[in-house]
Amino acid sequence: MTIVLALVIGALFGFVLDRIGATNPTVLIKMLNLKALGLMKAILLAIGVGSILMFGGQMAGLVDVGHMSVKAAYLGVFIGGLLLGTGWALSGFCPGTGVCAAATGRKDALFFILGGLLGAAAYMLTYPAWKSSGLLSGLAGGKVTLGTVPGSKFEGLTAISGDLLGLGLGVLFVVIAFVVPDTLRSDADAVAQPAE
Repeated sequence: MTIVLALVIGALFGFVLDRIGATNPTVLIKMLNLKALGLMKAILLAIGVGSILMFGGQMAGLVDVGHMSVKAAYLGVFIGGLLLGTGWALSGFCPGTGVCAAATGRKDALFFILGGLLGAAAYMLTYPAWKSSGLLSGLAGGKVTLGTVPGSKFEGLTAISGDLLGLGLGVLFVVIAFVVPDTLRSDADAVAQPAE
């Protein structure tokens, strides 16, 4: 039943991604160029609502803190983030949107997925070298949270309540999603540069 539920939720998530334009590289690139921020607003709203539900649910005892998963922080994550961002800007896809775009029949998304699989294979083959380089050593204690979450097995970097911090950040993301305009600049705002 767990696999069926995962497939149903994944299909619904992919459907929503397609409906908000996240499977269209043009929409993603316009977002990254700060020309059309509708997609960014949707992402911020989703993260904010999810954060409010999770941390509010933990405080109310409706969500088991034991389900909270924290990824380790290490220098390699930041380098990987830069590589992911570069690939996203060049292709117009991130891993999730690329798979959803392939499901809609986009051939360019298939090449994106192939490139991602080749990159993952290259990383696996060279993993011992990356491990010995120190780039995969934990920073700030590895698996830590910004605030302390009662009942969690993860350490907090500060004594601030992690649940309240999560709620506050969630509310902030929701507010930003509603306050940010749909566009910050357009092609018409660009100043024409003379040819050299």
